[in-house]
Amino acid sequence: MTSTRPRSVPRDLYAAAAAVLLVTAAVLVGRYVYTYDDLIVGWPPLLGRWDPHLGPGTPAALVVAAAVVAYGPAVAARLPWRALLPAAYAAALAWIWSLALVDGWERGVAGRLTTSQEYLSVVDRWHDIPATLRDFTGHILLHSPDNWPAHVAGHPPAATLTYVLLDRIGLGGGGWAGAFTITVGASAGVAVLVAVRALASERLARRAAPFLVLAPAAVWLGTSADGCFAAVAAWAVALLALAVTGRSPWWAAGSGLLFGLTCYLSYGLTLFAVIAAAVLLLGRDGVRGRPVLLVPLLAGAAVVPVAFTTAGFDWWEAYHLLVTRYYEGAGGIRPYGYWVWANLACTVLITGLATAAGLRRAGGVLAVRWRSGGGRAPGGRAGGERAGEVRLAFLVAAGLLALLAADLSGMSKAETERIWLPFALWLLPACAFLTRPRGWLTAQAVLALLLNHLLATGW
Repeated sequence: MTSTRPRSVPRDLYAAAAAVLLVTAAVLVGRYVYTYDDLIVGWPPLLGRWDPHLGPGTPAALVVAAAVVAYGPAVAARLPWRALLPAAYAAALAWIWSLALVDGWERGVAGRLTTSQEYLSVVDRWHDIPATLRDFTGHILLHSPDNWPAHVAGHPPAATLTYVLLDRIGLGGGGWAGAFTITVGASAGVAVLVAVRALASERLARRAAPFLVLAPAAVWLGTSADGCFAAVAAWAVALLALAVTGRSPWWAAGSGLLFGLTCYLSYGLTLFAVIAAAVLLLGRDGVRGRPVLLVPLLAGAAVVPVAFTTAGFDWWEAYHLLVTRYYEGAGGIRPYGYWVWANLACTVLITGLATAAGLRRAGGVLAVRWRSGGGRAPGGRAGGERAGEVRLAFLVAAGLLALLAADLSGMSKAETERIWLPFALWLLPACAFLTRPRGWLTAQAVLALLLNHLLATGW
């Protein structure tokens, strides 16, 4: 198989070196060409500041990293599939928790979502949920009375409502919110594995598993609500993959429900339509076999929008007001000419050098298919392991396309280390194409540990 030939290794290193150069350029240009007042980040291209430190999570993080590097590939290859998924989830939980606790309980977990710009700062304003939803758009603009903090204004109300409901059931405060965010966010990688197995092959999913566990993205998955958004979006894709390959209307309805919720967690995640379209193309035999799958999919997708619209929240009005607010604030200051490429450097930092090498290989797989006359999007499950590789490469390419669309839109200037977590997770399966996984896993772990111990990240 082309994707596993040893002679590809030097080219993998070239791809990794190019990724290093991109990050280096973003750091140097951000520090010496622009000022803080231009970029509004403390350690460009990341939102954070230089702060070398150790913490109570450091020993655990080192142990988890060493264990996954040493045993992850072998365990992923041998465990029964039903045991692999909970094992991957448990390992991801351990990795995210240990990294978060490098900064201690208060700074690393409990205090993350309680700052003045975060969701928990407005929980007390949601005494009457229906009335708050009806009046939500009236507080988005900066000059509006009692305007919402940045993150609340920047997302549809399902994001804030999640933490309001946690508070209502007795799980209020930053500690519960942080624990909830980590618990949900850690499941995102499991959802990606489910989708890869359904659409490509179990072998490729097993090869990708250690990389999804040990992703540098874990530095932010446990500290930002975007980790939760990533998990919801990932499970929407996973259920859709199960629906089109298993021809199940129940999975289709569940997928639609989560896709609808995804759009009410973050405006930018409407771009997941690109990934959903790729899944439908990859599973088009299943869709043709049971076109009725589209009915529960669309019906499920309508539930959340209908509920919020009936409650008085206008998604489109809120989005247009957000665009105005975005350019009234930091979005109108941060230079597009820097962030349009520096955002990609942030992507390198959350996906790692292994993903850069994996993307090179995925591109090679698609190029070979194209040259051989297979210009159509791959579909079905026939064709063996090579066909599975093409399908996986196609799925990864869809994730990359969605990310690039977000980049070119200009609505994601900076802070993409958290904002793009949902898209970045779909690039990580490209690591399944790599040989010598332990070496690449080591690079992933070292990057995450350095980021978490050298910087005080903003999220």
